[in-house]
Amino acid sequence: MNVSDSTLLVLLLLATLGVIIHNNTVTVAILVLLIIRLTNMDNCFPWIEKQGLNIGIIIVTIGMLAPIASGRITTYTVLRSFVHWESLLAIAIGIVVSWLGGRGVSLMSSQPSVIAGLLMGTVLGVALFHGVPVGPFIAAGLLSLLIDNNLNF
Repeated sequence: MNVSDSTLLVLLLLATLGVIIHNNTVTVAILVLLIIRLTNMDNCFPWIEKQGLNIGIIIVTIGMLAPIASGRITTYTVLRSFVHWESLLAIAIGIVVSWLGGRGVSLMSSQPSVIAGLLMGTVLGVALFHGVPVGPFIAAGLLSLLIDNNLNF
């Protein structure tokens, strides 16, 4: 079995796991990557690796801001979030998690060897604990606190 075959095997295994755990997000993402692999569009991978994260973050941010843009969350509600202790705590946690995510992205860029472990941990977290697949960035940020003191933040 050559490297290409083993890569396809890993992707198929992860796609199967995605179907078994009923995680459409992971399954669709892997199937898109499989289609790119199987249609010999491998020249797209460098672009996807470079821009995919940014495009994904833009899409997630659009989804998060849509309730404000649609008016479902009003200006009054946004301003009121600076008054209640729960909302202030949510703001503080959001800041910490965003900071951790930034450290995680930097760690994954500088030490790609950790990506496989983070992805497997995320898949297992989704499968076993009904999590959602946003964990790799935060997990990498936490990992960076433990293993990499050279990230500048």
